[in-house]
Amino acid sequence: MRVVIGVAAAIVIATAALWFLWPTPALEVRNYPSRGTDIIAIGDSLVVGTGAARTKGFVDMLSERVGRPIVNLGRVGDTSEQVLARIDELDRYKPQVVILLVGGNDYLKRIDREETAANIAQIILAIQERGAMVLLLGVRGGVFVDNFKPMYETLSETHGTAYVSDVLAGLLGNDDYMSDQIHPNTAGYERITDRVYPELATLLQ
Repeated sequence: MRVVIGVAAAIVIATAALWFLWPTPALEVRNYPSRGTDIIAIGDSLVVGTGAARTKGFVDMLSERVGRPIVNLGRVGDTSEQVLARIDELDRYKPQVVILLVGGNDYLKRIDREETAANIAQIILAIQERGAMVLLLGVRGGVFVDNFKPMYETLSETHGTAYVSDVLAGLLGNDDYMSDQIHPNTAGYERITDRVYPELATLLQ
């Protein structure tokens, strides 16, 4: 009898451990699991992969790692307002996960942060209305103080997105990883891929 009780207790403990250790995006990410079929990345020149050799940016690298094509809807120079204005491009696909990386050009053009936040919120909602999960990627907004980090964190928590903070952390100003002042080189995009892949892989489970 004691052996049976001991085995039962071990099973309960093991099950509880798996419950706490196993990723559960369903509890946090809206639309998980999505019935969509396409992985899409939308945003600015970082999504395009500007600065990488052979135009191979992190979107292409992510595609290789997950073993699935990723539609690249990046456009050089886009602000959050411009991405919002072309969000209907998603309607050509059946989005499952949309990787959203935007905000850097808003900072460079000194667009009001509240306006940027409002635009990104509308983008997120528009994506979610299409039944897709959002993987929000942050960028730094400030030289000495990152004024964008609280904005991205609030957006993610409020709207239920997966989130990777400041994908350029440790890259800016480092010639080993940057092709110019704002765009990574191939090695830099590999670092971004390393940061984004675990979150994307979890959503695709």
